[in-house]
Amino acid sequence: MYIGIDVGGTSTNAVLLDDGLVKASATVPSRDDIITSLMEALDRIMKGVPAELIERVVFSTTLITNLIAEKKYDPVGIILIPGPGLSHVHYQYNTDTLFISGAMDYRGREIMPLRDQEIANAISCLSTKGYKKVAVVGKFSSRNNKHEKEVASRIKSLHPDWHVEMGHQVAGQLNFPRRVVSTMLACATRDKYSFFVESVQAALNRRGVEGLVYILKADGGTMPLSKVTGVPIETIFSGPAASTLGVQALIPPGETAVVVDIGGTTTDLALILSGQPLLSSRGAPVYDQLTQVRALAVKSVAVGGDSIVERVGKEILVYSERLGAPFCLGGPMPTPTDALRVLGLTRLGNAKKALEAMDMLGQPLGMSHSEVAQRIINMVIDLVVQEIEAIFKQWEQEPAYRVWEVLQKRKERPNMVVGVGGAASGFITQIAAKIGANPVIPPYAQVANAIGAAVAVPTLQVNLRADTEQGYYTIEQEGYQGKIEKDPFTEEDALLLAGEWLKKRAEKYGLNQAVEKKEFTRRDVFTMVRNWITTGRIYDISVQTPRGIIGHIGARGGFSD
Repeated sequence: MYIGIDVGGTSTNAVLLDDGLVKASATVPSRDDIITSLMEALDRIMKGVPAELIERVVFSTTLITNLIAEKKYDPVGIILIPGPGLSHVHYQYNTDTLFISGAMDYRGREIMPLRDQEIANAISCLSTKGYKKVAVVGKFSSRNNKHEKEVASRIKSLHPDWHVEMGHQVAGQLNFPRRVVSTMLACATRDKYSFFVESVQAALNRRGVEGLVYILKADGGTMPLSKVTGVPIETIFSGPAASTLGVQALIPPGETAVVVDIGGTTTDLALILSGQPLLSSRGAPVYDQLTQVRALAVKSVAVGGDSIVERVGKEILVYSERLGAPFCLGGPMPTPTDALRVLGLTRLGNAKKALEAMDMLGQPLGMSHSEVAQRIINMVIDLVVQEIEAIFKQWEQEPAYRVWEVLQKRKERPNMVVGVGGAASGFITQIAAKIGANPVIPPYAQVANAIGAAVAVPTLQVNLRADTEQGYYTIEQEGYQGKIEKDPFTEEDALLLAGEWLKKRAEKYGLNQAVEKKEFTRRDVFTMVRNWITTGRIYDISVQTPRGIIGHIGARGGFSD
């Protein structure tokens, strides 16, 4: 039996799957005390089911997505070691960014030492401005992390209570600007992510669940749930990825559809082409800046059923913030959910309280409660449609989308909009009509994200770096460094070696079948030349077991291909 749990900003969804059948599902409020929400959800879906029958639990969460979308995190100061190259004006990150001397070359050799006084001045400046979280990032730190470690050590010696994140720990790929953004966001969200992991582990322990535990990544793959080895930023689009996989499992194989997951805090958009989620060819974007997070081509819009609605003068505004439950459920402010209740598009909450919420907004403007409700609904629909149209322009630039258009033998867009999430039934028909598509609300739409987590195929990854001139290779995930035995050592040898280590990791985690197929997500080769003669090569290889779903959940239950 498999369990999938999605922890959202508004509600926590959970499902129990047994051989492709949804044996039980539950939706409970997400509380500040995550353990309470998780245990309540587990109790509902595991009623009468012995804990030892649970083979695997996969979590997804919009926790990190919501923190970043709503900018609800502590400020992070940045110390950069960029070395020679671009002018510092090219590094703009909307926070205090300090530059210090020091440089490594592309092979990881020190070509410029750090300067102690500059480090001390940078730390003093951040302290004066009140920072307690710092991202330390050096160019080529993935090749040699000595400088990052030295700066981090100085910070911790002076300020033991500060949290420091280093670029080489967050992202191993080259691309300095993206690594800076990734490290900054990892630093901003680490404490919340650690709290989430601790809560999950505590809840599972209290219920005696000992199966394998994973968290869904932004690309639809998984990683073992750990606050030590996990990178929070990898889960930035975990929630949207879960919804996308859930829709993939709930609609017939081979279909093409736009996914619209309308939750309480955010609305997540994604695309499925001929049965497969569209993967972004670039890193996940945050605030119009790219990260090094491999992700599905998704977009989180900061509006949902619980978004604040307020009257400002003669205007009614829908904000991107959430202050709690809708007014009809005891919350402090009117929300789109209250508007849905007034229009009869949902049965959530108290109808009289929903009417009261609309009257609070409409009476000063001489508007009836139904007029106010319809205006609010239209505003949310227009915003979501606007975002769909905008992201379509991005989707159409993706290589996979272009291939799909070629196979269709004509330029066209998907004609199906699949609505999932708690508020989907109230919005999806009008959203689909606005973009000229057919609306579909599949079975189990409210818990589609939990289904997506449950059916996600466990994935493992190995990052290998081999330097033939120096004669050694490293495996990032294992902290292992070994000698290159073969001479000459070619790219094909590097790929085979990475595959062998992936197989070892699969055996370690009991996922032997997962390595029957594998995909290489990075294949970088750098040639070293001295005196016009090639003296060696550096191979950077990333290989993982393929992402995907176990199967489709049929109308009669049971997995189907």
